[in-house]
Amino acid sequence: MTAGYDPHAFEPFAVTVDLAVFTVRAGALHVLLIRRGRQPYAGAWALPGGFVLPRESAETAARRELAEETGLSEQLVAALHLEQLRTYSEPDRDPRMRVVSVAFTALVPDLPEPAAEGGGDAAHARWLAVEDVSELAFDHAVILADARERIGAKLEYTCLATGFCPPEFTLGELQSVYETVWSTTLDRPNFRRKVLATPGFVEAVPGAARLTGGRGKPAALYRPGPATSLHPPLLRPEGSTR
Repeated sequence: MTAGYDPHAFEPFAVTVDLAVFTVRAGALHVLLIRRGRQPYAGAWALPGGFVLPRESAETAARRELAEETGLSEQLVAALHLEQLRTYSEPDRDPRMRVVSVAFTALVPDLPEPAAEGGGDAAHARWLAVEDVSELAFDHAVILADARERIGAKLEYTCLATGFCPPEFTLGELQSVYETVWSTTLDRPNFRRKVLATPGFVEAVPGAARLTGGRGKPAALYRPGPATSLHPPLLRPEGSTR
């Protein structure tokens, strides 16, 4: 079936993976970055990632590279829900050779600190606040922007935000998650109305309340409801960071 096919008639190129992994820390959206220990871009911040080996899939390579470069445990990395973002294939995106990258993204609560020393191309890994990230190696700034847009959209139609709250939380705490990821300020009464009108999003904890920093009566407590998706979606306001 391969008679007449000459693989040498085509210029070879490499396939890589890149990962934009986000979490919320100290009230700010953070992304996991590595400091490159090798050329090209030695010393620059970059997304974790690397080359796909001949006998592995892109997703297998993504999990392997994430564990190798950040020191996160293989068990933790294996359990992450990675979502394929898109493919980046501009001819000159890598100075070494023609490289096509499959990018993945994830927004995950309670991720630990990475190892002090990285493996592979990484000198070390670190969580950085997204707002503090300036220049990145390769075209990783483009990938980061696209990934941030994807996770922002994911909060519109899933219940993912409750995973960043305590087991019992106020609607103000839930709102702060949305404001952090979307980089915007939401109208509190409008947010409360939309959350409580969405079937299965949250459930009230009977008789429970928590004092907040403001004046007035204690705020009611809620816990995640049975829903996994939001109908209708909780849409971002116009003009928020995307």
